[in-house]
Amino acid sequence: MAEGVFGINQRAKAIALTAAWFFCWILFTASDIGSAERLLKTVEPGHIVEKEMRQGFIVRLVHFLWQSGKSSYQHVWPEMEFGWKLVVGTVVGFLGAALGSVGGVGGGGIFVPMLSLIIGFDPKSSTAISKCMIMGAAGSTVYYNLRLRHPTLDLPLIDYDLALLFQPMLMLGISIGVAFNVIFADWMVTVLLILLFIGTSSKAFFKGLETWNKETKMKLEAAEVAQSDSKFNEGPGNEYKPLPGGPAAHADEKVPLLYNIYWKELCLLLFVWIAFLAIQIMKTYTQTCSAKYWTLNFLQVPIAASVSLYEATCLYKGTRTIASKGKEITVWKPNLIFLYCCLGIVAGVVGGLLGLGGGFVLGPLFLELGVPPQVASATSTFAMTFSSSMSVVQYYLLNRFPVPYATYFVLVATVAALVGQHVVRRIIAILGRASLIIFILALTIFVSAISLGGVGIASMIEKLQNHEYMGFDNLCRQS
Repeated sequence: MAEGVFGINQRAKAIALTAAWFFCWILFTASDIGSAERLLKTVEPGHIVEKEMRQGFIVRLVHFLWQSGKSSYQHVWPEMEFGWKLVVGTVVGFLGAALGSVGGVGGGGIFVPMLSLIIGFDPKSSTAISKCMIMGAAGSTVYYNLRLRHPTLDLPLIDYDLALLFQPMLMLGISIGVAFNVIFADWMVTVLLILLFIGTSSKAFFKGLETWNKETKMKLEAAEVAQSDSKFNEGPGNEYKPLPGGPAAHADEKVPLLYNIYWKELCLLLFVWIAFLAIQIMKTYTQTCSAKYWTLNFLQVPIAASVSLYEATCLYKGTRTIASKGKEITVWKPNLIFLYCCLGIVAGVVGGLLGLGGGFVLGPLFLELGVPPQVASATSTFAMTFSSSMSVVQYYLLNRFPVPYATYFVLVATVAALVGQHVVRRIIAILGRASLIIFILALTIFVSAISLGGVGIASMIEKLQNHEYMGFDNLCRQS
């Protein structure tokens, strides 16, 4: 059975890779046809046209991806005025922030299409404002979660050890992703987004089904125990009372905010954030792409690696554990820790590149580690607060968004996240099914794949029809 599943996974990966290459080939071919038509319509000598048509595929590919001095980016910032666009955008943004905060993914997959299709921003400005909204939603969600305890253990809802391992790598990836956002063309981002989101949403959905079945089994067992206890307590004076230390004792329990803060771990996370912020500020006083500029960029690597390496070493030696998993024991091998750190960087790159929260990768990853859904959502949001705020600083320094619009939508996302957290946790307390968080996560990722993918494909077709440049942009000229 295991061999069959492995074979299916391998075939699925091969099909996805083949589809991606086929998609790129069609794109290049369409571009070549458009170039050939334009050349044939000119009145230039025939031997020049013939020479152009004889160029090899590699030469045409390089010419398609890179032309010196060309850029496909021109920012579009509509005037901020009250109207149907602002009202609809506010409603969609509110729902996206509410769902995204509960799933621990931020909601960027809903924010970006809303800002692009409804409000009228260009894709890259939409990405930057989306990061501002994620920062507001993540900040208010963390404030809400800091007062809550673990659903079954006497621990904070936020797992600080998980955050220490992933947050520095996430912030390093964010810096890379923001640079890629400047360099990469929109169609490249669209291909990456569709492949990544379909995979992660499917993984999260099946994890939700698995958790739902476990909850159903536990409910049946609890009902049988309650029935047997009721028969035992039928005599006068016998009344069943739940044990004070049972699993429900900590459900939705609120404590003073300072009681849930682990100061040592928080100070380490703040150290990484402040160091990255200082580097971003110093970069504004250096010439772009100079030796000093690249030196400051590479300084981020040892800063992030030192904190994650400290946590990884403690996990490997057993002096620290991921306590939120309960009694489940994980053997932290070096190759496994290295893989998780790389996935943290990937989450950051995706977040910075697409204007999304790193929770689109971290959320499903935490669930695979065996962390309860509530803890996975709270911890990924906690890590996103640091990374998203850093993205906002970088985008602001790059002049990527208008401040009035960003401020308004940050307020919308902040309020929506608090409402979403309160409502969904009440529903979970009534139904007793934390798997709802996983299904919300899967739904948000899938909707994001459809909406962002649709917007990207439509934009790509329009640029092909208009014969616009669709290659890489120059980071040194754009910054």
